[in-house]
Amino acid sequence: MKNKIRKWLSILVPLFIGIGIIYYQFSTLTLEEIDKIKISFQKANYFYIFLSLIIACVGYWSRAYRWKYSLHHLGYQTKFYNNFFTVSVSYLVNLTVPRSGEVSRAALLKKYENIPFDKAFGTIVAERIVDLAIFFLFVFIGFLLQFDKLNRFLIDKNVSLKTIGIFSTVGLVLFIFFILIWIYAEWKIIKKLKKRLAGLTEGMTTIFKMKDKWKYLFHSFFIWFSYLSMFYVSIFALPETSNISFDIVIMGFIFGSLAIGFSNGGLGAYPFSIALVLSLYGISTESGTAFGWLVWTSQTLLTIVLGLVSYLLLPILNKNK
Repeated sequence: MKNKIRKWLSILVPLFIGIGIIYYQFSTLTLEEIDKIKISFQKANYFYIFLSLIIACVGYWSRAYRWKYSLHHLGYQTKFYNNFFTVSVSYLVNLTVPRSGEVSRAALLKKYENIPFDKAFGTIVAERIVDLAIFFLFVFIGFLLQFDKLNRFLIDKNVSLKTIGIFSTVGLVLFIFFILIWIYAEWKIIKKLKKRLAGLTEGMTTIFKMKDKWKYLFHSFFIWFSYLSMFYVSIFALPETSNISFDIVIMGFIFGSLAIGFSNGGLGAYPFSIALVLSLYGISTESGTAFGWLVWTSQTLLTIVLGLVSYLLLPILNKNK
């Protein structure tokens, strides 16, 4: 009973957060501004939206291709289409419960490639760690380029850089403390956990030991380059956003990426954060809102279509499983 409640809460809470953000965003707009958003959708140049979807598909391909390096290091040869389809399904599952796609991805690979769940999941965790490190690199570059603008914004919102620095330092210290305990502690509970999580740990550490680590890292950076490129080409879909500078694009990309984790696939949160960031640089609320919804809607539709097609093709192409 408790597991069912927890499962439904994990789905409904992010969903209600997204719906709440949508309600808040549109309740603050006038009828005239809403009409302008509709006009922006009608007049948008959908060639650039289509181009962004092609780039997104290249990102899917690169993520699936990168996965083969860590799996190969563990001694498993997988069919590329199984990698690609399981990645596509995982993106679709993430639209229900944030980050749940990683579990489904490892489960599907176990079903169709007979790879132990814990090892497959470990390689996915390793990917997420690498992705997070690259994302923080984007954050560092973006904040460095826009330090003055962001500092003024935080001051206006009564948030000091000192407070952010303190929380960040405390978090880093706690993380390092946990790692040291995990590596050096001889406590029974730690030893039991290490034994149970041996497969997971093996999967996570593949990047440090694999033969093709530089190819793995190349694809890791290429994946994020495709994400950024996908966002960048989309700005040309609307005249109001087509002239924004690349450093502003990076800031929009950063906050949009962060917003995805707040609700189911960024529902409501993504367009709202994009509109908020662009408003700091003189883009009108209605133009920023229209742009955010254009990008989110197109990418979400791609996720749904690719995910459903992949889910249908997996059993067809793996009839013997």
